[in-house]
Amino acid sequence: MLLKARYRRLSMLSLTDSVAVLAGVGPKRLTALDQLGIRTISDLLYYFPFRYEDLKVKDLSEAADQEKVTLKGTVVADPVISRWGPGKTRLNVRLLIEHDVVMVTFFNQPYLKDKFEAGVDVAIYGKWDAKRHTLTGMKVLAVQSAENPSFAAIYSVNKSVRQGTLVKMIQEAFDLYQDVIPELIPEDIRTRYKLMNERDLIAGMHFPKTYPEAKQARRSAIFHEFFLYQIQLQAIKQADRHVANGLALQYQNEALKDFIQTLPFDLTDAQKRVVNEICLDLKSPAHMNRLLQGDVGSGKTIVAAIALFAAVTAGYQAALMVPTEILAEQHYQSLQRLLAPMNVTVGLLTGSTTAKERRTLLADIESGRINIIIGTHALIQDAVVYHKLGFAVIDEQHRFGVNQRRILREKGLQPDILAMTATPIPRTLAITAYGEMDVSTIDELPKGRIPIETSWVRSNQVEQALSFVRKQLANDSQVFAITPLIAESEQMDLKNAEEIYATLAEQFEPDYHVALLHGQLKDDEKNQIMNTFSENKIQLLVSTTVVEVGVDVPNATVMLIFDADRFGLAQLHQLRGRVGRGKKKAYCILVADPKNQQGVDRMTIMTETTDGFVVAQKDLELRGPGEVFGDRQSGLPVFKVGDPVADFASLQVAQQEVQKIFTLDPELAAAEHTPLKTYLQQQKQNYLTLD
Repeated sequence: MLLKARYRRLSMLSLTDSVAVLAGVGPKRLTALDQLGIRTISDLLYYFPFRYEDLKVKDLSEAADQEKVTLKGTVVADPVISRWGPGKTRLNVRLLIEHDVVMVTFFNQPYLKDKFEAGVDVAIYGKWDAKRHTLTGMKVLAVQSAENPSFAAIYSVNKSVRQGTLVKMIQEAFDLYQDVIPELIPEDIRTRYKLMNERDLIAGMHFPKTYPEAKQARRSAIFHEFFLYQIQLQAIKQADRHVANGLALQYQNEALKDFIQTLPFDLTDAQKRVVNEICLDLKSPAHMNRLLQGDVGSGKTIVAAIALFAAVTAGYQAALMVPTEILAEQHYQSLQRLLAPMNVTVGLLTGSTTAKERRTLLADIESGRINIIIGTHALIQDAVVYHKLGFAVIDEQHRFGVNQRRILREKGLQPDILAMTATPIPRTLAITAYGEMDVSTIDELPKGRIPIETSWVRSNQVEQALSFVRKQLANDSQVFAITPLIAESEQMDLKNAEEIYATLAEQFEPDYHVALLHGQLKDDEKNQIMNTFSENKIQLLVSTTVVEVGVDVPNATVMLIFDADRFGLAQLHQLRGRVGRGKKKAYCILVADPKNQQGVDRMTIMTETTDGFVVAQKDLELRGPGEVFGDRQSGLPVFKVGDPVADFASLQVAQQEVQKIFTLDPELAAAEHTPLKTYLQQQKQNYLTLD
């Protein structure tokens, strides 16, 4: 209490206080804690254990070989310390347990010697070796009374911060700060879902006395984590709706209808629905914060073209930003063709644009002579000055960082931005990875689309696959042959591709032209090869890299993938989507000899479904969100306790409850929402936002 009073005299207690206020935390320990992500008292209290050890004393007869158990006994004789290597010690102590004498050994912990005196009762946690009748000691739970807690929390630690040290710090922090732990989840929600209050939750996670208490604390902690994440996302949406400096694009509805009438096909119902959602955003003065997603071949490009044209009819310029030059070139040709009847000028700006073309293009962009600009990251370079940029589409948005999106927005008069992705996002993750965005989903493929037939063959059946390839080539079709990308070794990658290229060239040339596309080629060389392939001057293309998402070669009917088990499900599905874009039936052949069950599962899933959303969900279940989405740049949050897949029901309920709060109290003005408002103000700098 004196220590607590001293802290109160020094300053008001706050969970934002540095852990330096705790006993024994100097500069070195601060650095070590920082490596664990612990800087403040809040970080420490919410640094939860990843598992618990059952410390309940067992009878010797119940202990299984190699099991971690707690045994209680009496010290028979003083412990003996011996050396077994340079700087290594072994402490042996004999215990009388029931009617047996058991040797307990502690490695490299000579300081424990003073804890063992003949005749003293102790409880020791360790690994039991039934054959040798020995216990490798890990923890002395009690010395005098042999009473011990039934559960111990186990934390992820480093060499500088040990388990015992961390536990003591957490206990001290909890004792000092428990009275200032804010209650963020409203009481009615806690009551409805039988959740612990914040203080009990923290105590239950760190110091549970029983397994049910630990389980209930974890359930409450998962909801708490999801709830606070959703609070941040909904706050971003709320703020975006009230931004006054957004553009309201008053597009010409009749011109839009005329353009849609010129399209060589009818829009699907899903495309019509999504176009309406985007157009409503364009008309709104609030910033657009929308993600357009759809399966491979669902027609996202057409939807983007309609939106770009709508912006032009409103008197603004529009931009389409894509990750690669091949894709930019293809979109340029496609949009020029589609928009030709509408008298719209389209420009292409990439890193390969010549200096002369670039000067003319930049002048035309600045003067407004170009209505729609298509390009790579070159679109956000300082030299590019827009006349009146009002709308931008970012294709394959996961490849662009938040800063690039921000720069693009700053290039214009706060233009609306539509993000597009061809990687279907399962519902499980749509509310986490893209939770702050409005999501438009094209969940319908164009009529008449023939499903791609997928087959899996072992490497010893590859000759049969190549025989099928020859038949397809004889029917004037084209073929992709993909070899896996080995990030660690481009040389190894290229060698693998060159071997396959040599094999295929020997088999199919001179009847058919075989070419090789690999990562070490310059961009203009890659573009030239892809263009030649698009023109059917190359019939079989061997590629070391994933053929870019969106690359369109309607005459390609076979996707042959070597070592297919080395690709993720999402990658395989994207590759499969490069064929079957014309009127001919298409095929995907997976050549693989999986070395584990997960590889077999991937091949099986690919042969059973062509639905990208099903594939994405299965990929998520097999690999987990971290591997599917990669690092933090993907936009996927890193949860400490909850798993958005395994705990999806809790995540969904948290989202629904937060939406209700903002619907009834958008400003969080009610007294019960004051802690949430304070929390949001503290967390504002960490918001996940596109601008």
